[in-house]
Amino acid sequence: MVTRIPLRERVGIFTLVGILGYGVQTAVLWWLVGRLGMAVVPATLAATEAAVLHNFAWHLRWTWADRPAGPRAAAARLVRFNVSNGGFSLAGGAAIMALLVHALGMHYLAANLVAVLAISIVNFLASDRFVFTPPGGRGGPAPRHTT
Repeated sequence: MVTRIPLRERVGIFTLVGILGYGVQTAVLWWLVGRLGMAVVPATLAATEAAVLHNFAWHLRWTWADRPAGPRAAAARLVRFNVSNGGFSLAGGAAIMALLVHALGMHYLAANLVAVLAISIVNFLASDRFVFTPPGGRGGPAPRHTT
């Protein structure tokens, strides 16, 4: 039986997944910029997409486990997640990185942390209200399910 995950617990799980995703993003960013010499903004886009895919998989199985989805619904969620969270993270992250690194001279890894933190709240709300909607519609509590 899957019961509704309380908001405080969901935010905690979201934060933990985000921390893990930040690790993925930072590792990919470091590898692309620090080892391969790629420019910061394109590397940020690639690293962010790696984190978006990582986070989606964990959010689907853990953060919003009380809102199950079959394969077709999960694929639709991936599209919505990439459009919303990916879009906010890619566009916002690239803009923040360009500002902090190129205009203000901040180190790219420190700037990446600032960008991720700035976008996290918007990403949680988009995930909760748009991506991982409960079965039967948006906005209402998820019904109890047996598995």
